[in-house]
Amino acid sequence: MKRIRITPAWRFSDEAGNQLDPKLFVLLEAVHRHGKLTRAAETAGISYRHAWNLLHRWGDFFGVDLVELERGRGARLSPLGEKLLWAEQRVSARLGPQLESLGSELNLAIQQALEGVQPVLRLHASHGYAVELLPEYLEGLRLDLQYCSPREALAALNRGACDLAGFHLPRGKVGSKVSRSYRDLLKPRSHRLIGFITRQQGLIVAPGNPKGVHGMEELAGGAIRFINRQAASGTRALLDGLLVEADIQPALIQGYEVEEYTHSAVAAYVAAEMADVGFGVEAAARRFGLDFVPLVQEDYLLVCHHRSLKESRFERLFEVLGSEEFQLMVETLPGYAPSQCGRVMSLEESGLYMGVKS
Repeated sequence: MKRIRITPAWRFSDEAGNQLDPKLFVLLEAVHRHGKLTRAAETAGISYRHAWNLLHRWGDFFGVDLVELERGRGARLSPLGEKLLWAEQRVSARLGPQLESLGSELNLAIQQALEGVQPVLRLHASHGYAVELLPEYLEGLRLDLQYCSPREALAALNRGACDLAGFHLPRGKVGSKVSRSYRDLLKPRSHRLIGFITRQQGLIVAPGNPKGVHGMEELAGGAIRFINRQAASGTRALLDGLLVEADIQPALIQGYEVEEYTHSAVAAYVAAEMADVGFGVEAAARRFGLDFVPLVQEDYLLVCHHRSLKESRFERLFEVLGSEEFQLMVETLPGYAPSQCGRVMSLEESGLYMGVKS
């Protein structure tokens, strides 16, 4: 099936009209990962000579080398090369979910124009790496996936703007407090929960955890630079709940007011050494070569109206969620695991509506 994928691109240009080749970012990322130009060129799908010429050309463009080559020691990014790479990755991490949502809308419109009306499952959900997998597995069923905050997703379900909503709840006492913020949107008589996955949330830190941060207490005092999630996100609600439990005032945390909009963007911020610590999922930390301090396990759940469960669209969804192939793919994500994947529960049965799951 042909699908539109929208990816961000940005360019440098000078007065002479020279523009930065986007292939450069692929090469810089490969140099950072492998430490050898030969291996980096192979990963980027270009010849060693082309890689060398590309780096030389754009080193001249900026007036500073982007990669430092040392005989016997391989290759490493220069300070400017690192800044360019992390800037590009921050752009992709921040805009990725929004562009994926837009791509979903365009794909749906185009496919319906080409083939007539197809079965569509409209999912509004808090962004997550496991949710990203679903469009690849729902063959024969068009998934209209829109990323938004947990409350926005549940509100969309209640007004009929989507068929399925995705949100996450931490386990333990903090989960009980977070669940209260959703109770006005959850309807025990008409809503049903569908089990999906569990994931680890915690502190994203530089390799080796040089600041020695192992819990919330170390964030206070101003010595640690922190990068936060936006106020409407479920991850921010979890963080704020943990701060209350630890009796830590947000004003004591340097950078608490600085926000990013995805787990990947938080990890990219730390990887760029713009912050010492971020808060998010383990999978984001590992994707950027960072270390992770686990603090909380949480359940990611799907919610629908009980009358929808007998529809063919949901039958296909349950086939995917219960398949070994999909669940094995979830297990490849660091910190993720299938959890009652595809099991339908009432709000009372799950225990999560009362916030008592531990």
